[in-house]
Amino acid sequence: MPDQGRRYYRVKEVADLFDVSVNTIYRAIDSKQLTALKIGEGKGAYRVPDYAVAAFEKACTQAAHEDHAISSAPMAEVEGIELGEAA
Repeated sequence: MPDQGRRYYRVKEVADLFDVSVNTIYRAIDSKQLTALKIGEGKGAYRVPDYAVAAFEKACTQAAHEDHAISSAPMAEVEGIELGEAA
């Protein structure tokens, strides 16, 4: 029986929340980036608890900020070269 007050999402719902494909969510589950409960045997179905969706969103947001910080930095800073220094 699910925890009271806990919401479980279908994979399609999670994909819709993040505006990505269902396959992207399955890859996140397979790589353990997104926690999901498998229901049934074989291929089965997955349910993603609300706390896992929140943690995944936080991780994605953090990764996007880090990527933006690197891509926004001057090239010399990214490469570790000080301006005026000969390569």
